[in-house]
Amino acid sequence: MALKTYSGGCHCGKVRFQADLDLSAGTNRCNCSLCTKARAWFALARGKDRFRVIAGERELSEYRWTPPGRSESNLTYRFCRNCGIRAFAGGDHESLGGVFHAVPVNALDDVDPDELAAAPIHYVDGKNDRFDRAPEDTRLM
Repeated sequence: MALKTYSGGCHCGKVRFQADLDLSAGTNRCNCSLCTKARAWFALARGKDRFRVIAGERELSEYRWTPPGRSESNLTYRFCRNCGIRAFAGGDHESLGGVFHAVPVNALDDVDPDELAAAPIHYVDGKNDRFDRAPEDTRLM
C-alpha cells in the first residue's frame, strides 16, 4: 500500500479537504442511480484518520439516500452549499473495512494525470446491490 496525501475541494474553494489515498489500489465507478446521475468516479479513504475537512465545514450540506429495499442510508453525501459541487461522501460499511470516505477523483487538486490514468478502475453493480462484482455493461460508467 502506497498512501499519498492529496488535497482537494469544491469549485469555489470554500470547502477544502485532505485525503490519504492509494490510487494504485484502484478507483471506483458504480452504476447505482445516484452515481450514474453524478457520473461518479471516486477513490476510497479507508479509516477515520485518512480523511480530513480542513476548511469550510459550515459550507457543507448533506444528502442521504436510502436505496430501495434498505432500511437506512449507507452513505452521507456532502456538497458545497455555495457552488453545489459534491465534495465527498462518507459511510461505515463492513465490506469496505468500516469507516470510509468516497473522494471524487475530479475534486483532487494535486493529482498527477499520469498517476490517475494508471489507477485501475473497479466497476461495481450498485444498481443491483452487488458491490462485489462489475455490472455486465460498463460502457457508460
